Amino acid sequence: MDRAAIGFGEGHTPGAEWFDELRRQRIKGPISTQNRSLSRSLSPETLAVHAGTYEDPVTGAVGTPIFQTSTFLLDQASYDAFSDGALRDVPIYSRYGNPSQWSVQEKIAALEGAESAVVTSSGMSAIASTVYALTNSGSHIISAYDVYGGTYNLLREDMPSAGREVTFVDPLDLNAVRAAVRPETQILLFESLTNPMLKAPDIRGLARIAKESGALLVIDNTFLTPINVRPLKLGADIVIHSATKYLGGHSDLTAGAATGRRKFVDRIWSQVLRFGGTLDPLVCFLLERGIKTLALRMRVQNHNAAAMAEYLASSKYVGAVHHPALGGKGYEELRSQDYQGFGGMVSFEVAGGDAGALRFMNHLTLPYVATSLGGVESLVSMPSNTSHSSLTEKQKSTIGINPGLVRFSVGIENIGDLIDDVQSALKTACEEETQ
Repeated sequence: MDRAAIGFGEGHTPGAEWFDELRRQRIKGPISTQNRSLSRSLSPETLAVHAGTYEDPVTGAVGTPIFQTSTFLLDQASYDAFSDGALRDVPIYSRYGNPSQWSVQEKIAALEGAESAVVTSSGMSAIASTVYALTNSGSHIISAYDVYGGTYNLLREDMPSAGREVTFVDPLDLNAVRAAVRPETQILLFESLTNPMLKAPDIRGLARIAKESGALLVIDNTFLTPINVRPLKLGADIVIHSATKYLGGHSDLTAGAATGRRKFVDRIWSQVLRFGGTLDPLVCFLLERGIKTLALRMRVQNHNAAAMAEYLASSKYVGAVHHPALGGKGYEELRSQDYQGFGGMVSFEVAGGDAGALRFMNHLTLPYVATSLGGVESLVSMPSNTSHSSLTEKQKSTIGINPGLVRFSVGIENIGDLIDDVQSALKTACEEETQ
């Protein structure tokens, strides 16, 4: 392939090596002297509460104020930022940066063990901005055919018209991933736990392939969060989140995040500006507040989901159950030392197919039948008629979305109450089928 056609100068090789040309010295952050900058070696529980908090010098407020403003007074530092290309580090205009954004960005970066983070208006904004920022026309992307439906549609529908080719593979098959690599491959994009089949790819193995290929590894860590796994520590270059889910944790906001080395995040930030995906200061406040309890919530949801998976595996009304804690096919290569838990998601097939699954959901009294996931309340939905409804029947079958598949986001309720409710709903739904 012609290097000039994909934006490389003479003497450069395709792939992600072009980032080596980004030589401007970068500091971590952005962060101000009022933000709490803590050692990344502190425990996640401590970082979730304290990292990034804006300590207001006027009022002494112990929580970050909401900087609900679109613009800031210009001074010499502002003008220097324009001339030096350092607009991320000075409050000038809230689309460029705002202390409310800086606070929650530092908290997310600290939890993931990263130099920098950028928050966006949604998880899809974070994904799209990252993909466009880290690739260019003529490049190649490798991803999984069972990523989140929105991600799959972005890669399948939008990338070809943007001059990027995409190869979809089984995320558990490292040989297939390696075979898909081309000289022009720039990023590998995978999920730490796939949606909705809960496959757990070998992140270390993916990182080795990316490094050997001169490509970048991007991991969507929405399902596991940095409480359960830190992909950057395992070799990933960028970690993205739909912060709408576990990071926010209360089903009351929409946000996204990307985090990693500053030179990568700066490019993603620039793309966010062009796409207009800036996160509002009030939502930043809600997100930072939600993250403060992330470690505590994940501890309960890890336990509840594993217990729910164990119960479902014993139920005569359920076929296959998908959850890493059960082990089995697809989970043999997991390194237990890399994971503190497997999050609050369980996927399972209800007897009676899609009709049986709909009856089951209608008989639940505690979980809400709703899209999304990761909140304190339990939610259930069917991927076939929600997140993956745009796929053909063949595509669904290839992924493993069989008739009757339910995706269960287990909340922080008492697990005994949840199991009793699920048991009753399954029994009623399946008995109705035989009447």
